[in-house]
Amino acid sequence: MSITGELLLGARSIRGTSGSFEASDPTTGNSMAPSFGGASIDQVDAACTLAARAFDGFREVPLERRAAFLEAIAENILAIGDDLILRCMAESGLPRPRLEGERGRTVGQLRMFAAVVRDGGFLDVRIDPAQPQRSPLPRVDLRLRNIPIGPVAVFGASNFPLAFSVAGGDTASAFAAGCPVVAKAHPAHPGTSELIGRAIQAAVQSAGLPEGVFSLIGTSGIAEAQALVANPHIAAVGFTGSQMGGTALMKVAAERPRPIPVYAEMSSINPVILLPEALAARGSEIATSFVASLTLGAGQFCTNPGLVLAIEGQGLDQFVEAAASELRGAPAATMLTSGIHEAYGAGTALLADHPAVATVARGLVGGINQGQAGLFVAKAADFLVHDALQTEVFGASALVVRCADEAELRRVLEHLEGQLTAAIHLDKDDTDFARRLLPILERLVGRILVNGFGTGVEVGHAMVHGGPFPATSDGRTTSVGSLAIRRFLRPVSYQDLPETLLPDALKWNNPLGVERLVDGKRETL
Repeated sequence: MSITGELLLGARSIRGTSGSFEASDPTTGNSMAPSFGGASIDQVDAACTLAARAFDGFREVPLERRAAFLEAIAENILAIGDDLILRCMAESGLPRPRLEGERGRTVGQLRMFAAVVRDGGFLDVRIDPAQPQRSPLPRVDLRLRNIPIGPVAVFGASNFPLAFSVAGGDTASAFAAGCPVVAKAHPAHPGTSELIGRAIQAAVQSAGLPEGVFSLIGTSGIAEAQALVANPHIAAVGFTGSQMGGTALMKVAAERPRPIPVYAEMSSINPVILLPEALAARGSEIATSFVASLTLGAGQFCTNPGLVLAIEGQGLDQFVEAAASELRGAPAATMLTSGIHEAYGAGTALLADHPAVATVARGLVGGINQGQAGLFVAKAADFLVHDALQTEVFGASALVVRCADEAELRRVLEHLEGQLTAAIHLDKDDTDFARRLLPILERLVGRILVNGFGTGVEVGHAMVHGGPFPATSDGRTTSVGSLAIRRFLRPVSYQDLPETLLPDALKWNNPLGVERLVDGKRETL
């Protein structure tokens, strides 16, 4: 499949008319052909208008047909073959095994949401039958279902060019809900995005769906990205990226005449809590696993363990010493873009130069756009008064915070901003300590894990990839797993509608065969 540098506006492929840009190979800094035409504001509006026209038809497409559409996207992505992996490697600097795994995850997400659609439980059908004889007042007939909210703007992420990009979890869950998608390709991997976009475009056509179900725009301009969020046809936004970028989109969305939700996954330093008995028993072992997690993928994961909390003592000393020894031999790794590399360098420099922070170890020095891993230490008393120390450094950098006792450790946790994950390393004798921390962690994060690290986000039904601000813009939601579909649905109640006007999901004979709550009781199929 060839890469043309064109926009995909519904069924059409056209050249963007607002300047041009090229992908860059992060391993060399060299630009890559072809050039991509940036979408103009008029072209952004055209994509959104197509999506609005497609919405009412797409949202009532039978569930089986919608599920088959998602599966067709998955098959089309696989059919691109090695061309997709090679282009993605060139644009991201990520290794083949990582990208092959990410392609598998992307395809798996699409298939999972196809199963969610077929099940129909996401409709959350509820029926309260009329009770005309009820005293003192009769009860009306009430029926409820979830409907999709409207066209969704999806912003591709830099660090997951497949699984969080054009056909990633935001797009898959929006399609599953019945929402058309206008996807904005990340400027770091426009070729990868076009290949995926054409796979979706082909699936729309083969399924006989309205062409506006999907469009792909590309731009390196801020005005066009803001115009996408501001467009009156867009009903919600899915975003994964920096806190600065996410909050900027939130501001645009909030200032619209009709404000809309922005589901942004942004900043997290993912605290790792090392409890005393675990440290005493296997501190060196934990250190080895910690450094492996910290440096995985050059640390460019939103769940990277950027903060370690533990109580002062010999166990913590041994952990820091072992982690430092491991990290000094860590090779520098290519980062996704020159901008991310520069930001990482600035973040580690701020830690290294901070008067309350000691540099414990740095990894090996690298070449172009390669990040040098870093391990830093500070006292809890200093961490509590210097808010800059909990700023995310996106990359293989972590700060160890030494706490005087349990009370100070708890104060540090209470001081933290919202996070995606928190990991507790414990042994059996740490159980009571961990139990005392759980209420704090439940308020702080979206996912709590034991004796592991947050890197590695399972795509399933019980996963939460979200958390209180600034980890996400809405801590009630998740961007990974089947619950992600809830972001793009809203409930509608129907009172006393005749059977002939009711949607199929709400008819007495249940033609969709979905699970329902009837008069407060779960109906078994």
